[in-house]
Amino acid sequence: MTTLVKTPPPAPKNTAERVAKKAPSGAFDPRMLLTALPDAVKKLDPRVMVKNPVMFVVEVGAVASTIKAVTDSSVFVWWIVVWLWLTVVFANLAEAVAEGRGKAQAETLRRAKTETTARRLTDSGEEEIPATQLQLGDRVVVEAGQIIPGDGDVIEGVASVDESAITGESAPVIRESGGDRSAVTGGTKVLSDRIVVQITTKPGESFIDRMIALVEGASRQKTPNEIALNILLASLTIVFLIAVATLPTFANYAHTNLSIVILVALLVALIPTTIGALLSAIGIAGMDRLVQRNVLAMSGRAVEAAGDVNTLLLDKTGTITLGNRQASEFIPVKGVSDTELADAAQLSSLADETPEGRSIVVLAKTGYGLRERHTGELPHATFVEFTAQTRMSGVDVDGRQVRKGAAGAVNAWISQHGGTTDPQLGEIVDGISASGGTPLVVAETVNGKARPLGVIHLKDVVKEGMRERFDQMRAMGIRTVMITGDNQLTAKAIAEEAGVDDFLAEATPEDKMALIKKEQEGGRLVAMTGDGTNDAPALAQADVGVAMNSGTSAAKEAGNMVDLDSNPTKLIEIVEIGKQLLITRGSLTTFSIANDVAKYFAILPALFAAAYPGLDKLNIMGLHSPQSAIVSAIVFNALVIVALVPLALRGVRYKPSSASAMLRRNLLIYGIGGLISPFIGIKLLDLVISLIPGLR
Repeated sequence: MTTLVKTPPPAPKNTAERVAKKAPSGAFDPRMLLTALPDAVKKLDPRVMVKNPVMFVVEVGAVASTIKAVTDSSVFVWWIVVWLWLTVVFANLAEAVAEGRGKAQAETLRRAKTETTARRLTDSGEEEIPATQLQLGDRVVVEAGQIIPGDGDVIEGVASVDESAITGESAPVIRESGGDRSAVTGGTKVLSDRIVVQITTKPGESFIDRMIALVEGASRQKTPNEIALNILLASLTIVFLIAVATLPTFANYAHTNLSIVILVALLVALIPTTIGALLSAIGIAGMDRLVQRNVLAMSGRAVEAAGDVNTLLLDKTGTITLGNRQASEFIPVKGVSDTELADAAQLSSLADETPEGRSIVVLAKTGYGLRERHTGELPHATFVEFTAQTRMSGVDVDGRQVRKGAAGAVNAWISQHGGTTDPQLGEIVDGISASGGTPLVVAETVNGKARPLGVIHLKDVVKEGMRERFDQMRAMGIRTVMITGDNQLTAKAIAEEAGVDDFLAEATPEDKMALIKKEQEGGRLVAMTGDGTNDAPALAQADVGVAMNSGTSAAKEAGNMVDLDSNPTKLIEIVEIGKQLLITRGSLTTFSIANDVAKYFAILPALFAAAYPGLDKLNIMGLHSPQSAIVSAIVFNALVIVALVPLALRGVRYKPSSASAMLRRNLLIYGIGGLISPFIGIKLLDLVISLIPGLR
């Protein structure tokens, strides 16, 4: 029976593990700037600029000011013209740098793709063709030392594959026909043996093709939040355009001349140019941070959805636990010493190469002081391998038989060899099972008669730091649900130890789907990971579906993200990157709007103080003249974009906390900071600019 059980929240910890990684901005790498500058100039094309309403208005203003400068060649006018154009170029440069960060990787992938050949199987044998000519359904042979020419599934054979070209991970992986580890990626290298791969993607739609497009930003579409913010910025720009258009009327009454250049400068200083310039770069950088962590997002929408996730569905095995049960203690029955049981457990596990078997040998050595032994020391021993039928393994040596295995199987073996089961044995087994562990009974024969020695407690070990991570998720308002096929008792024990909020025991694919739909009906966004074909429906249903690269093609097609490292725990990092993206956008928007308020507060008193002496009291910075005030504001407006590019690319540092705490932090740092910085920056610039002839 499938159950969803609520576990009590764990006691809060005093310390929390920081899991978010900082990505280097690379904003001022001279080579990157040199590479990005031509792209920034190309983006001056009005057909490109019109997609960014705020910066398009700045460009139109720059054009109008340039025309005016031709007839009025004063120093003041040309300073305004130059810095207006620099403002547009700096905005384009921020986007070009963000796009250019993945071009080197994309070029390497593209080169590998075009240079690879494929040995395609035909009815008459095989033929060698360029990998770019492969079609959906083609079968290709790949042997040791050769590059896999395209995405597909292994339909014959087993091989060791080097995926470092795609994932950056040097350790080879095993790919074999059938099961959940049959998928292979084009561009990876076979290290051993021979496999036959059936191509599962159409030309131009391979994993590498998608990765190239995404890391270059070529196919990045604006997300709903970006579109909404663009509409807001466009609306603000229209409002401020109308406001500036009314200024000449007031200027006439004040006998003040406001030229087209001054009006453009006032408009540019007022509209939200900072966030307008950096908005696209923030979105591209968010996807780039995922790429740096070997996660390929199929769209910016998926990254944003990760930032809004309310519920995380996490597999127990490999995500919350290590996935390999480990021996934690030896519990002997009455009349048997700890050392005697440890010796028998170690002896029966010498030939057991499973993680569980190796952990038993290690525990006997480290926990009970037994020296390490090897199978070579027992030349006359006969080792009994584990089988699904016997559910036991062990060794026969020097007339002694030692067995370890499932309680029922070992008890039956004891009875067959003239022994009797100790009642205490059942109590120990039941106690371990109730705690969520796995009991392995150990028995031996003495003078041909079997007797039980005790029980090995195998524990599914929770990964270090998981409780702290779930505390962080809880602080962010995210509910965590552990999904497992284990029984109720085992699932409950692991869930309580790990500190998750809920758990779904004895889960089937249908149960996962039902849980996701139930969460979504409550208005929550759901994220989950998966690697098997049976996970595909749930991955497609989830708002953020992260497929493992080692999984099946069906799983990767169903998800909207692929983890190249196949590390299910990375889902937590993905959520944090998504939240960092949203926080960065919100913080810089706050800073930009606060900046604009301060800039206008600085400029208007200096501009109209001569006509309205009362306004001079508001000129708290004591700006030298209207000309120097306007030029200082425009120069500051351009330079602040450059100053914020590294922050836009790196992202605002994310610290798990409640929504109210994050809002207070945002207003305190970026709201107040945005108000104060123009006063300082414009005043310093005014001191310098007022020394320039023609700007005094």
